[in-house]
Amino acid sequence: MACDVRSYSPLALAFIGDGVYEMMVRERIVCGGNCSVKKLNAQKVKYVCCDAQAEAVTTIEPMLTEEEADVLRRGRNAHPGHIPKNADPAVYHMATALEALFGYLYLKGELARIRTLFEAISAHWA
Repeated sequence: MACDVRSYSPLALAFIGDGVYEMMVRERIVCGGNCSVKKLNAQKVKYVCCDAQAEAVTTIEPMLTEEEADVLRRGRNAHPGHIPKNADPAVYHMATALEALFGYLYLKGELARIRTLFEAISAHWA
């Protein structure tokens, strides 16, 4: 489906980017070895939480094009209606920025770029 991705709000981009990023994490975990769903879910939660996503931003930020950095900034500066009470607002905004970037790239059809950025992120996982 073709859409004008530049016309979407950062929170709309983060909405889809959240799903894209989580799917990438799930794929990486499952391909890492067969184990119980309970263990798979525990691993997934470790990588899709706000803290891990904010850390991922610091990993990929030097790799970003000017356009991607702009999307990241817009995502970081977005004002969601609600921030979970157990989340640090700055960390939550960084996680939203990552999701907005992944949503933007997905809607543009830049799947290879998503993979490149995700590989850089997951290379830092223990």
